[in-house]
This record gives sequence, structure tokens and C-alpha cells, in this order.
Amino acid sequence: MPNLSQALEMAGLTDAGLVRDHNEDTIHFDAEKGLVVLADGMGGYNAGEVASGIAVEMVCHVVHDAMQSNAPLHLQRPDSLWPAAHDVLMAAVHYANQSIYGTAQSQPQCAGMGTTLICALFYDSRVAIAHVGDSRVYRLRADEFLQLTRDHSYLQVQIDSGLITREEAKHSEHKNLVTRAVGIDSGVQAELHEYPVLPGDIYLFCSDGLSDMADDADIADTIIAFNNNLALNATQLVQLANDMGVETIFPLS
Repeated sequence: MPNLSQALEMAGLTDAGLVRDHNEDTIHFDAEKGLVVLADGMGGYNAGEVASGIAVEMVCHVVHDAMQSNAPLHLQRPDSLWPAAHDVLMAAVHYANQSIYGTAQSQPQCAGMGTTLICALFYDSRVAIAHVGDSRVYRLRADEFLQLTRDHSYLQVQIDSGLITREEAKHSEHKNLVTRAVGIDSGVQAELHEYPVLPGDIYLFCSDGLSDMADDADIADTIIAFNNNLALNATQLVQLANDMGVETIFPLS
């Protein structure tokens, strides 16, 4: 089993914010495995919290089982151009979707629940990221702060179609409408990308509790200001979101 704890430092924090009385975000990170998971649930009667919890649990289970069976996550499979890490992430999203959808179908109080999901594996100086919904991954490399994921949201569709600008999107009433979510239907289409990782990179995984509240420039400035202390960085990003209005964060490098 690979051990990346000497190469990666991780810190994370969730917060209910100033509006809700409960937290529908669930996170998990494991520097030894190179694994990061974040889910932001949706659904009434606390079902969003149930959905995000199931998603993170299932992803961790699938990844753990793959590593226990000595899956060569640091190598490309000899019979395929599709690295084993990609297979593991896509399987994890699939099983998370099945579990949430099945629970929603069998338990009336959970009907219609779903969640955004980001799961990432660091391996062989690369990171593979699978995501569904509008939770995001950013990368700070030197002075460049870049959003690596593309939102699966109604607003993103409008932006891509030229109906509104990014500036207009910041003030839209439709910020929370996603076009894809885990657990809503019997199947789900995750988007997966892979990026090279360089020493000194900082990766931020966050729900819309941060990205809806704060501008990218303010987020980047906060990360730069506290980049020597990731735990404090997470606390400051939560404070930034609360100062602007609401919810969750999670940086690592």
C-alpha cells in the first residue's frame, strides 16, 4: 500500500455557517493514501447530511479495498491507457450513487436526497480528480490561482451559453441549482481529470459555502497569507466565508 504522508500535508474543516442549524458537508482526507473526499448534501429533514455521509463512506471503502488488494495506483495498467487510479475513482462514484439512490428509494424520509462529490487521489506526482456537482477544486501554484473543476450547475450552463457573465452570475438567484448530483438518479456521470503535481502546490477543496460567498481573489489572498500553516488556513477560510455569509472549506498541499 502506498504511503504518501511524507510528501503530502493535509488539513480540513467544516462549519455549519451562520444560517443553517446543521452541517450537510462531509469531508475525509488521508495523507498516507493520498485520498481527499468532499461531499455537500441536499435534501429535506437532514437527508442532505445522510447523503453526503454515505458518499464519503462509500468512496473511502472502495479506495481502501482497492489499496488492500494491492491495486497499482502508482502505475499505469499495462493493458490500458486508463490508469488504475481513474478506475478506482469512477468505481467509487458509481457505488456512492447506488448506495444513496437505494437508500432514498427505500426510506421515504430520504426521498430526493443527493450530494455533490469530489474525490481525488494523489499518486506518482499526479492527482486524479473525479467530481459531480458544484463543489470545487482550486490549485495555487506560485502566483497563479486556478479553478481545476468546472461546475455542473445551471449558472455554468448560462455562462457557457453567453446568457450571463461571470460577474452577473455572482448575483444570481439560482446559485444552488446543480445539473448533476450523486444519488438523484440510478446512474450518474462523473467528470474526471488528471494533473501533474509540483512541490509547493496548494490544492483547495471546497463546497459552495466558500465559493459562493468569497471571490477567488480573496480566497487566494487568504491561502497565500497563511500558507505556512494549513490548519490555520482552513480556519481563516471558514472565517472568510462566515464574514461574507456562510459554510465549508478544506485546503491541502
